[in-house]
Amino acid sequence: MKRRTIIRIWQVAVLVVVLLLWYVLTSPTLLPTFYFKNASQASFFFGEPLQVADRIWDWFTGGEIYVHLGVTLLETVLAFVFGTLLGLALGMWLALAPTAAAVFDPYIKGANAMPRVILAPIFAVWFGLGIGSKVALGMTLVFFIVFFNVFQGVREVSPVVLANARMLGANRRQLMCSVYLPSAMSWVFSSLHTSVGLAFVGAVVGEYLGSARGVGYLILQAEGSFDINTVFAGIVVLTVFALLLDAMVGVAEKRLMKWRPRAGETEKL
Repeated sequence: MKRRTIIRIWQVAVLVVVLLLWYVLTSPTLLPTFYFKNASQASFFFGEPLQVADRIWDWFTGGEIYVHLGVTLLETVLAFVFGTLLGLALGMWLALAPTAAAVFDPYIKGANAMPRVILAPIFAVWFGLGIGSKVALGMTLVFFIVFFNVFQGVREVSPVVLANARMLGANRRQLMCSVYLPSAMSWVFSSLHTSVGLAFVGAVVGEYLGSARGVGYLILQAEGSFDINTVFAGIVVLTVFALLLDAMVGVAEKRLMKWRPRAGETEKL
């Protein structure tokens, strides 16, 4: 059996075990109470997996979720794309401009140290309660991860490779396309998998602070009525679609980074 198949089997097994534990620990009849005073409290605080699955089924069969999910996905994708492009552009520029990098260094570090979530109310004032404020918040979360990875990737280009390229007559544009950018892309893709989740965070936090649509809005409404099953249903939906976007990033990485050796691969003498 192939190693990848074995890993998939173990991954499914872990998921099944987690779901079974969730079901057993929140069922009022399967186990005696050992933490809560009565069995119903467990399901009140942690929900019931069957009811969560039923809520998700109702959302998708009834069509209620599609508008909300579409809004959240649009906000997430826009924040992810714009944040990545901005981080890539500024990271490349400052990595190749040492003087500008030294000038902006304290400001970039200060902006990165600031909790970006506190910008959400400011963005709501600037861009309103529509998609713009959510995209802006998500961009700030994605930007710094991509920026620092690109900056570091460009600065760690081998001097030997640069010297050889210059000896072969490569101009600045050719160095950018053939040396700097491929070096940076290795670092970019390593950060994009994290950026997908942060783009979702920006969208959902923005929806929490003010919106009339979105999965974050559904979760907020459920929290207001203490409907824990709907809250978990929203979390599951967001997690599944975050994994799908992450898988799409992985496919793009495999296509664009074919030249990179696979993990653990060594040169055979």
